[in-house]
Amino acid sequence: MFKAILIEKDDVVGYRARSTTLDEAQLPEGDVTLRVDCSTLNYKDALAITGKGPVVRKFPMVPGIDLAGTVEASASPDFKAGDQVLLNGWGVGEQHWGGLAQKARLDGRWLIPLPRGFTARQAMAVGTAGYTAMLSVLALERHGVTPEQGEILVTGANGGVGSFAVALLARLGYQVVASTGRPEQADYLKKLGAGEIIDRATLSEPGRPLARERWAGVIDSLGSHTLANACAATRYGGTVATCGLAQGMDFPATVAPFILRGVTLAGIDSVMCPRAERIAAWERLARDLDLALLDEITREIGLDEAIPMAGELLAGKVRGRLVVDVNR
Repeated sequence: MFKAILIEKDDVVGYRARSTTLDEAQLPEGDVTLRVDCSTLNYKDALAITGKGPVVRKFPMVPGIDLAGTVEASASPDFKAGDQVLLNGWGVGEQHWGGLAQKARLDGRWLIPLPRGFTARQAMAVGTAGYTAMLSVLALERHGVTPEQGEILVTGANGGVGSFAVALLARLGYQVVASTGRPEQADYLKKLGAGEIIDRATLSEPGRPLARERWAGVIDSLGSHTLANACAATRYGGTVATCGLAQGMDFPATVAPFILRGVTLAGIDSVMCPRAERIAAWERLARDLDLALLDEITREIGLDEAIPMAGELLAGKVRGRLVVDVNR
């Protein structure tokens, strides 16, 4: 028996998430069975738990798009009992039971070894948020954006992806401008490495097709008008990495930045990203992330706290990352 968050939907109770105890025989199919050490609470997990977004595709579902754990049994040629492993994405917590539980059974092809230099808790402090931020930084680098070219805008800077994007870019020598709706968190963002803080309201309303050129690059986790305005103010030849939709899935923009300034819009998908790219991103995280900042970015909660904290996360009241110790 093991503890888990379970999401159910039926004609009697409607949509609900509850903390419960499950039998290991109920675990879905997979060739690797894990003892989960830590998971996380991400924006997507919060949507799944609250039902405020169409995240869950099958019911019942154990949410949790991240997990770090120890292999208990394996039929995979890549892993054996005792191996420490990590998972981000692959539809886990959406179509296959995820990490907000003390046990998981998964397809071994979705796992990578726990990156050298990380404990399970540290890997979950980074989680999908930090991994997505690193994929975004790699996209800027791949398109030739260098620190010498000018300022980099990070939107949603107080969130998980934004916090890591600020920290990584600053460590790499970029001039970071952090956009946030919580100006009281300016000291936090400056500690991560932001050189300037701007109010998100300057980007979140409808704007012009083209604005004054300012950004050499952008990492955006909001979408909607914020993404459109970021593109409109990106300098000639700059790159905008888009990785989220916290403001909205819409993109109310024109083609002007792309055909008049040669701006590149680079989409970042962390869910189905190929294994080799995942490993490369985690290797860069091990090299470029100041692990001493993790305590600043991260808060730890117990499994039973995940449900009430989901609403807080969607309301924008959570700073940085929430690591879930599934065993307390």
